[in-house]
Amino acid sequence: MAKRIAIVAIGTMGDIQPFVALALALKKRGHAVLILATADFQGFIESQGIEYSTLGSDIQAFMRQSQFDNVMTRNPLLYAPKLLREGQRIMKDACRYLWAAAQDVDCLIFHQTTNFAIDVAEALDIPAIMTAFQPINPTGDFPYFGYEGRAPEPLFNRISLDPIFNRLSYVVQAAHQSYYDFPRDRMRAKLLGLRSRKRSGFSKNARGEPIVALHAYSPTLSPKAPDWPDTTHVTGFWRLDDQSGWAPDKAFRAFLDAGEPPIYVGFGSMTWGAQRSSEIVSKALRDWGGRAVISKGWGGLRVEDLPSSVYLIDRAPHTRLFPLMRGLVHHGGAGTTYAGLYAGRPTFVVPHFFDQPYWGRRVAELGCGPAPVRLKKLTPHILALALEDLATDTSYPIAAREVADRLALEDGTGLAADIVEETIETYPGHHYAGAPLYGEAS
Repeated sequence: MAKRIAIVAIGTMGDIQPFVALALALKKRGHAVLILATADFQGFIESQGIEYSTLGSDIQAFMRQSQFDNVMTRNPLLYAPKLLREGQRIMKDACRYLWAAAQDVDCLIFHQTTNFAIDVAEALDIPAIMTAFQPINPTGDFPYFGYEGRAPEPLFNRISLDPIFNRLSYVVQAAHQSYYDFPRDRMRAKLLGLRSRKRSGFSKNARGEPIVALHAYSPTLSPKAPDWPDTTHVTGFWRLDDQSGWAPDKAFRAFLDAGEPPIYVGFGSMTWGAQRSSEIVSKALRDWGGRAVISKGWGGLRVEDLPSSVYLIDRAPHTRLFPLMRGLVHHGGAGTTYAGLYAGRPTFVVPHFFDQPYWGRRVAELGCGPAPVRLKKLTPHILALALEDLATDTSYPIAAREVADRLALEDGTGLAADIVEETIETYPGHHYAGAPLYGEAS
C-alpha cells in the first residue's frame, strides 16, 4: 500500500542529493514523498519532481558567515559560541517547520543532523529512520570517524587494547551529540508535549532502544561493524543520476581535446579558508606544470594568472565531470568521494572537517590515492607532489578501477527503499503506550 513519507535533511548539496535519489526510488514504488530541507535547495528538489517543504534558513549563508571561517581557520574557542547559538536556532526553527508539515505522513526518514525527527515521530506515533553518510554507531571494531590519533600499543606487547580504545573514542561523538540535545530537549517538551527522555544518541528512541538506521555509504569502503545491532544497515551509496544533460561547452571541449586528461581540483561547498586555499592551489599548479581543471563551487576558490594548462569552471555535475578527468583533488565529502571512486579515478583528499579525514584515509587504505593531508597542513609543495603522484603512480588507477567495479554492483537506493517499506509495514504503533516515564504526547 502506498504511503506518504517525509525526508528531513539539513546540510550541503552533497547531503541533499542522496536523499533526492532515495525519494525518486520510493516514488517509483508508488509512495508519495516529501523532502524538507533549507530554502536554498527548493529549486533543486522541485526540479526533480519531488514535493518540497521548508526547514527555514539558507544553509549556504550560514556556512559563508565569518564566524564559520574563523572557527575552522583561527580560534574555535573564541568564535564557536556564537556559531553554536545560531546553529541551535536553526534546529529549533526546523523542528517547528517539521511538526507543521508532518501531520499526515506515515514515516520520517531523517539525516542525523535533524534527530529531533525522532521526537516528532514519537508524538505522531509513526516510525523514524535515521540516516548517516559516515559510520556513527559506536563499535569496538574501529574508532570514531573523527579520531585522527594513533591506536594504543598492545598491553605487554600482546594484548590488544583496540576494542576498548575504539569504544572510548566515541565519547567525542557523545559530546558532539550534546550540541543537538539542547534545542531538542526544549522542543520536545515545549512544542511536542512529550516527557523527558534518556540521552539516546543519533539512532535510539526516547527509551534508549535502537531505531532503524541506514548508513548510506558503500560496504566496499567501510563494512558494517560486526557488533552493530540488526537495526543498523550499510546499504551502499544512494546515487543520483544526473538529468541536467550537462556536457562540456565548446571552449571546455577544446581544452580537453588539446592534451591528456587533466586533474580536477575543487573543494565543493567548503567555504572557509578560501583565500589561503586559492593561493596554495595557484602556486602548486604553477610549480607542478601539468594540466588541471579547477572548480570554484560554493568554496569560492579564487585563482588568478593561471597558465594555459589550467581551465577554470564554475561548477559541473560530478557524475559527468569526473569521468573526463585523470585524477581528483577534493575535500573528501562522502558524496564527492563516492562520485570519484564510482568513476574509477585516483584521488587525493584534502579534508576540512567532520567525516572527511575518515574518507580520505579509506581512499588511501584502498590504494586509490596518496595519504590525505588536512587543509590546515597543506602547502603548495605538498599539493604539487600529490598532483605529480596522481599523474604518475600507475597503481592508483588500477586500484580505483577495481573499487569502481565493486561499486557498480551495489544498489544502495534499492536496498534502502526495501528497508523503509519493511519498517513501515512492521511498525507496531502506539510504541510508547504504557511507558511510565516517557509517555506519549500530551
